Amino acid sequence: MYKKIALIVMVSFLFAGCASVPMEDSEKSELAKKFALPSEGNSGLYIYRSGSFGGALKKDVWVDGDCIGETAPNIFFYEQVLGNKEHKISTESEFSPNDLLIQTEEGKNYFIRQYIKMGAFVGGAGLELVDETKGKEAVKDLKMAKKGICSDQ
Repeated sequence: MYKKIALIVMVSFLFAGCASVPMEDSEKSELAKKFALPSEGNSGLYIYRSGSFGGALKKDVWVDGDCIGETAPNIFFYEQVLGNKEHKISTESEFSPNDLLIQTEEGKNYFIRQYIKMGAFVGGAGLELVDETKGKEAVKDLKMAKKGICSDQ
C-alpha cells in the first residue's frame, strides 16, 4: 500500500509543480535570441530545457566543470567557449552526472537540449546535441536564466 502511494507521489512530482530559477532581463534574453555568431576564436553554446515534464525539478548544468546554472522548465543559457576544441557539457542526474562531449568549430553556435527522464527515486536528466534549426525554434520561445548559480554552491 505504502509503495503505491510513494509511487503516485513521485510520478505526480515529476508532472506537477514549477521550479523557478533567477532570470536575466528580457533585453538580454532577446539579444541572445538573435543568434549572432560568437566572438572571434569562440563557439556559442545554447543549453536549453523546454516543456513541462519534471516541472518541479531543477538540474545543474556545467561546461568543462564550470557551473553554468540550474535549469527549470522553459529556460536557456548562452555561453561562449573556445572554438576548435572538445567540450564536456554535464548535467546532474539521479545518481551521477550525465555528460555530453562535443567538438566545436570556431564561429558556430551549438544547441544542447537538456531533458528530464524518469528515475528510480527522482527524475534524472540527460543532454543531446540538436541541429541548429530545431535548436533555434525551441530557444525562441524560452527565457534566459542567469548563469553561475548551481545547487551545490
